[in-house]
Amino acid sequence: MKKSAYEELEELCREVQLVTDAQALLSWDQEVLMPKNGLEYRGRQMAWFSGWLHEKMTNPQVGDWIEAAESEADRGEDAKANLREWRHGFERETKLPKRLVEELALAQVHAKAAWAEAREKSEFPVFAPLLENLVDLCREQAECWGYSETPYDGLLDKFERGSSTAALNRTLGALRESLVPIVEETTSREPFDRSVLEGRYAIEKQEAFNREVAESIGFDFDAGRIDTAVHPFCSGMGPGDTRLTTRYDENDFLSSLFGVLHEAGHGLYEQGLKVENRGLPIGNAVSLGIHESQSRLWENHVGRSRSFWEKWLPVAASYFPNLSGISVDTMFEAVNQANLSYIRVESDEVTYDLHVLLRFEIEKMIFSGELAIKDIPEAWNERFESYFGMPVDRDANGCLQDIHWSLGIFGYFPTYSLGNINAAHLAAAAKKDLPVKAAMDRGDYAPLLGWMREKIHQRGSVLLPNDLIREATGEDASPAALVTHLRERYLPV
Repeated sequence: MKKSAYEELEELCREVQLVTDAQALLSWDQEVLMPKNGLEYRGRQMAWFSGWLHEKMTNPQVGDWIEAAESEADRGEDAKANLREWRHGFERETKLPKRLVEELALAQVHAKAAWAEAREKSEFPVFAPLLENLVDLCREQAECWGYSETPYDGLLDKFERGSSTAALNRTLGALRESLVPIVEETTSREPFDRSVLEGRYAIEKQEAFNREVAESIGFDFDAGRIDTAVHPFCSGMGPGDTRLTTRYDENDFLSSLFGVLHEAGHGLYEQGLKVENRGLPIGNAVSLGIHESQSRLWENHVGRSRSFWEKWLPVAASYFPNLSGISVDTMFEAVNQANLSYIRVESDEVTYDLHVLLRFEIEKMIFSGELAIKDIPEAWNERFESYFGMPVDRDANGCLQDIHWSLGIFGYFPTYSLGNINAAHLAAAAKKDLPVKAAMDRGDYAPLLGWMREKIHQRGSVLLPNDLIREATGEDASPAALVTHLRERYLPV
């Protein structure tokens, strides 16, 4: 029997997913295991894969199938969502020349290596030429795609469907206005005496403790693993293969723990997507702002809660005996301190979004043409001192701290704050389910994971981000939920 146009699209996209997942594995390998002399060949591999995928998805026959499938009988909500995403992706992809796709993939491989070297040396000029090349390529991408007001709009759409620079300016501007007084009040307090946590935290014991915690919140180690990387990340290589990374500090076990909780949140999302939909648009996470909501929920709303430490402090003390004399109250205070610091991934809930706002402002300036690449460190340092009241001591603590620019993913960063906003809405909505809240209060997070599976994970990309949050929580996402959470935790009456 002849296949329908819709069935042809399904078959093609499942084939494409196999190659996309292989490409993800190669990218993970570069970050975790690949020897440095493999860089040149890896670049050629990634460029070839990207070019092959582009050719497959821009074949004129794909457009014919989409058009025909749109006129076929209505197949229901899932099919409508797949067609919506196929149409959107086809129109975006066909605007890009294959040459640009391959050049960008090759540039990313070399830029990642240069960024790692520059960060280690704390020397921005090592990275600057490769960053300039990536910016030029991404600007060309934006011009090909088109945009309403600024090239940055074209880049944003890749990570957060339905968003725009203007909308983010309003949302993040409102967040900043509410956040600044909270930051000022909480950071002006007497600092927490971190000497109570002093000790040596052997990496192998951190690994064992982190694994136990991740497993307890639902991360399946028969379908995943944790490794070490310069910058923590999560990569879903396909059903049954979700990989987390973190980094370790022998003087601070909390750094790797919260890194694992954060990445495990991403991993739970990947492991919760419907396996039968792998390869179809609805089988993917809908946006980075939704993906980030999962990591920030498990890291902050769970990992920094009192109930979490009532359960896990005795276990932590069994791994790290120097913690045996610390009370739950002290640990709760330790993990909920607002401090001005250089590094975003190690910052607290209160100041975290200032880091995101800073990079968002820098990215907008880059793509509006206001800021030359060579001037980024100076602009960053000036803005950082304005936001945080501290001079930046070196590039590794400033504009080189995050990997994202080396991946060519401009427009990604604002999704971190959208994730915080979404996480606050989801946590508040989940707690309205009394069995979920009661379980959370006693340190049992299985019902919370079940709630997320139903409301977020298994919905995939059936709905666009704003519609998904509205369906799950009954209201539109806004900074108010996050501000309320921060005030309740850090400024209790």
